[in-house]
Amino acid sequence: MKNEKPPKSASAEKQETKRQVAYNRRARFEYEIMETYEAGLELAGTEVKSIREGRLNLQDAFCRIEHNEAFVHNMHINPYEQGNIFNVEPRRKRRLLLHRWQILELQAKSEQKGLTIVPLSIYFLRGFAKMEIALAKGKKLYDKRDSIAERDQQREQQRQFVRGGER
Repeated sequence: MKNEKPPKSASAEKQETKRQVAYNRRARFEYEIMETYEAGLELAGTEVKSIREGRLNLQDAFCRIEHNEAFVHNMHINPYEQGNIFNVEPRRKRRLLLHRWQILELQAKSEQKGLTIVPLSIYFLRGFAKMEIALAKGKKLYDKRDSIAERDQQREQQRQFVRGGER
């Protein structure tokens, strides 16, 4: 019984949970996800408050590696209403906080043909804003049609299951 961990308090368990704020549905439709990474975000104080309110958009966002640093471009964070002079540009590029080896790995893999880095979601973990990014490959039109057909089939199976339970 030496390796037994003490029970976590309610506040410690609450801090361990992820609170998802934004999700990029379009990324999973447009791209085939190869690998995912968790990255911190370098944000201004008013941006954090605006994200906590869920006032951001990931739809057109993309990631790039420039001078051995990772950045997310075109992510729109609405200005915080009470932020006045402390608000910053809504679509400015923001630095992603990753380990050096992760940046080098992403850079090497993204230089391969057809691979890109896309943001998938933003969430809070232990009070810090985190972004889930993915190394992804663009889908062709027929792949997208397959995704739609698969989604419709799952929806129909779910309907059949619900109808079967009512009888």
